[in-house]
Amino acid sequence: MSKIEDTIKARAEWNARFGLSNVNDLNAAIRAGRAGDIIRTTEALQEKHLAAIAEEIASRPEIRIILLAGPSSSGKTSTSKRLAIQLMTCLKRPVALSMDNWFVNREDTPLDENGEKDYESVYAMDLKQFNRDLQDLIAGKEIKLPTYNFHSGRREYHGQKLRLADDNLLIIEGIHALNPVLTDSIPAKNKYLVYASALTALQLQEGVRISTSDNRLIRRLCRDYSTRGCSAESTLSRWPSVRRGEEKWIFPFQENAYAVFNTAMVYELAALHPKALHVLNEVPFNSPCYDEAQRLLKFLAYFTPIPDDEIPKNSLLREFIGGSVFDVG
Repeated sequence: MSKIEDTIKARAEWNARFGLSNVNDLNAAIRAGRAGDIIRTTEALQEKHLAAIAEEIASRPEIRIILLAGPSSSGKTSTSKRLAIQLMTCLKRPVALSMDNWFVNREDTPLDENGEKDYESVYAMDLKQFNRDLQDLIAGKEIKLPTYNFHSGRREYHGQKLRLADDNLLIIEGIHALNPVLTDSIPAKNKYLVYASALTALQLQEGVRISTSDNRLIRRLCRDYSTRGCSAESTLSRWPSVRRGEEKWIFPFQENAYAVFNTAMVYELAALHPKALHVLNEVPFNSPCYDEAQRLLKFLAYFTPIPDDEIPKNSLLREFIGGSVFDVG
């Protein structure tokens, strides 16, 4: 059994022990006034898992780099920030680095099969410089930190520098984090790989598990509308391209992870329900995305909605509904 299958199986067993195997169970619990308990228990479960990952990392002093990957709307940003807090409780000082700052200059971006610039390719990064900088950091050397100027399409240096102390750990989050090509010159003992995804275990009905892709799409619809000013039509039209990128650059490497962190929450579709309905109902009848919007509306109709006022401000779900204490924009 794969790590992904193991993770889903473990969550399904937890759901069953908590009396929440399927949507009917969840709806009944919400109507019985148990929504608050479900939210708090689910959040505590996630925090417990993050704490265990942090403790394992902290117990191995040779680890200097944490690489975190996951598909779209898996909650990578919140996961990395919450993991950083757990590492601090282990007396580590995490430092976040953005892969985007090591993009090649725009004119050097590889082309896809259609002759278009492929910004999602791992080779859109300056892999040699990235590895050289990581090697220097592990060796205790100071490096000049780049900043990628997305307006000009060039990597720039503005005098920012970094040197790692003994208690520092790098956290690097991005779609290619688990791809061996990304850090091929970094010894395995010096890095720890984490895969984060919404591995939904809740069943729509007996034997029919909710699609993890639909779960993530509904998250993205809410987030894009609330924080990025994108309509549901815009998000839905881009989703097939996003999925193709995941199939090519993320899923083939997910089993490389040392730890799989399940970002799915048993209550989340009930909490996303009100905002997702509002967003999806704006898709016009003459839109090419209308049928997909209607499919998702019918799916959401299975859930009894719950208000989001009991969801903690540090919850991963806040990355998608707003109100997070973290900078997750």
